[in-house]
Amino acid sequence: MNPGDSTARDLLQAVEFAAHKHRDQRRKDIDASPYINHPIQVAEMIVRVGGVDDTATLMAAILHDTVEDTEATAEEIEEVFGPEVRDLVMEVTDDKSLPKPERKRLQMEHAPHMSERARLIKLADKTCNVRDIGRSPPADWDAERRAEYLAWAKSVVDGCRGTNAALERYFDECLAASADALGIPLPR
Repeated sequence: MNPGDSTARDLLQAVEFAAHKHRDQRRKDIDASPYINHPIQVAEMIVRVGGVDDTATLMAAILHDTVEDTEATAEEIEEVFGPEVRDLVMEVTDDKSLPKPERKRLQMEHAPHMSERARLIKLADKTCNVRDIGRSPPADWDAERRAEYLAWAKSVVDGCRGTNAALERYFDECLAASADALGIPLPR
């Protein structure tokens, strides 16, 4: 990689932007790990497991929660990263003005109709979340809530099937491992 490599520069700019926006946020896991770990893991999984190296997809994966969970705006994403990345970020962004049950329903409904690149991000996002729930679930989530999350995540991912076989297989493996670790039935 040479010092002028725009791909590396663009990805690092996205990481820096997301790190700044998420700087005061923590994950819900027992360790309250830094939130920025999650979007980095989502992008890394798309590359390592999915074999995808499309720069715009990876940038959007890193930025996927910035509009939803920080004060970042779609206009700011476009200004810094361009309309292509903004469109991908917005395609996977929930409307936080809606009640949580409605947002969850819409994710299941919209998954099959998203662009292929947005489905890649959604697959990796749900896989990371399912894996994390099995490894280090939120302390305040009882078994029922954990089981409900796994079932809902499977429903969202089922709407993304046919996008990337390797990511879909990995989701299934993480889902089974998490259900086993939590001692709950595998969602059907």
